[in-house]
Amino acid sequence: MDQTTDVFQPLQADDPPVVAGYRLAARLGAGGMGRVYLSHTQGGRPVALKVVRPELADDPDFRRRFGREIKAARRVRGAYTAELIDADADGVPPWLATLYVPGPSLTEAVARRGPLPVPAVLWLMAGVAEALQAIHAEGIVHRDLKPSNVLLAADGPRVIDFGIAVAADGTSYTATGATIGTPSFMAPEQATGDGVTAAADVFALGQTAAFAALGRPLYGDGPAVNVLYRIVHSAPDLEPLPEPLRELLARCLAADPAQRATPAEIVEWCRQRLGADADAGGGPAVWREVTGPRAAVPAPVPEPTGVTVPQPARATPQPLVTYPQPLTGWPRPAPQERAARRRRVALVSGAGVLGGALLVTLLVAWSGMDTRDRASGRSVTTASSPVSSPVDGSASGRASTTSSGSPAGSAAGSARKPDHATGGGAPSVSASPGDPRPEGFPQVWLDAKTSVSLKDKNPERKNRTGDIRFDCRATGCELQSDHTVFMQMFGAHGTTLDECRLMLRSARRHSWTLAAAAAGTEFCMKDTEGNIGLYVIQTKSTAMPDIAFLTGDLTVWRNAA
Repeated sequence: MDQTTDVFQPLQADDPPVVAGYRLAARLGAGGMGRVYLSHTQGGRPVALKVVRPELADDPDFRRRFGREIKAARRVRGAYTAELIDADADGVPPWLATLYVPGPSLTEAVARRGPLPVPAVLWLMAGVAEALQAIHAEGIVHRDLKPSNVLLAADGPRVIDFGIAVAADGTSYTATGATIGTPSFMAPEQATGDGVTAAADVFALGQTAAFAALGRPLYGDGPAVNVLYRIVHSAPDLEPLPEPLRELLARCLAADPAQRATPAEIVEWCRQRLGADADAGGGPAVWREVTGPRAAVPAPVPEPTGVTVPQPARATPQPLVTYPQPLTGWPRPAPQERAARRRRVALVSGAGVLGGALLVTLLVAWSGMDTRDRASGRSVTTASSPVSSPVDGSASGRASTTSSGSPAGSAAGSARKPDHATGGGAPSVSASPGDPRPEGFPQVWLDAKTSVSLKDKNPERKNRTGDIRFDCRATGCELQSDHTVFMQMFGAHGTTLDECRLMLRSARRHSWTLAAAAAGTEFCMKDTEGNIGLYVIQTKSTAMPDIAFLTGDLTVWRNAA
């Protein structure tokens, strides 16, 4: 396969031919927010057009945040950024278009040729730092700077996706089961949910530069929980890095955000070490060697002629139903209308509870069948529910999960085997024979009038006296507690007890915003009595704060800390 075919993929049957007047010429890829296509302006200039995934487009909170971030990103102008030229947060679906950058991502370049030489890494750091200066000047924190978001053009790097980053006074966009940020490139304060400033982007730049120099992530590979633990608790091992880079990267990767280098200092440091080459125009031979030959960009798609060309059948897009947020001075609905709303919500939740009860009944019946089969000497293993029988008799392997990603039965208490290939100092997450028995509670409800207590036999309380509460006075709503600490498990599915223990060691927060949480998002929590809980969101409804609610599956381990 040649480079052009590798970069520009043909449209598939489920790709639209046109988005907001832009005729699509090829697929460029896909990410957490949506698909990316190649298109052209009316003047023929190529653009990268990103189309938002349907499940995000249906979230009114996402549209509002996306709109705010688009307005901020329009102001960013810099030689090393891919300029945002057009966007529509209210489109069906929402979309944005940036200038197309001809060149591979840093991830692709390293995969193709291996680690970059020191001069190329210096050019990379200087260009990305200059891009961060332009982005931060408009009050934007990128929060997801990583090798795949750095494109290598012939005249220097380009930072992309700052148009969907977070304005400094806003909140992060929603992503199913995840949040902004990639674990291997997060700053410590980002991993622990503390306040994130522009210094977090500098930490990510240090990790991105280390990846370019080493050909691998600085903090190792493996499960996200292990990588995040090393980032939060361990100093980076800079010895494998080329000596000329160690001093600068040590400053970028300082644990204290206040001690990190600024983007301006990074630019100056790199220019001094590049010497006379710094005035070479951004394209020395070493840089051109890294970027490789430029792929031929497909021509614009012509306007359709009078000849009708059959198109693959596509589903008719449904109109988006949005609900206005209550604002100060708006008339509140009549009591009868509010009661009717709550009855509708109760009907929906009742159906969910009935479905959850049926699922639990089926799981119990399956477990009974499995026990009888074991007793008769047969081994039963299915693709959805792996069964392992370690020789020492202890629990091991990954917790079996439901289709929603929540723990099922006592398997939630088991832990994955430790990853010995990660090269880090994270403790082992293998199960302990003395672990407490997990207790499962499906479809636990949280709203303005209910709460949860991990110490109760039935954690759900029909009042606000429990230690874990749900509040929607903050943007996007949040979990709150006086004593229990929270930790969101980034990208996790089927989190184990030992993984919760590991991450809760550094947990200090008694509140956690849900703006970036969606169905499947997992939260570990620990109260002062040592009870540990894992809450997996199943339904999140925050479009109307006065009747907002959460439902989720809760697993509790008593006295497990």
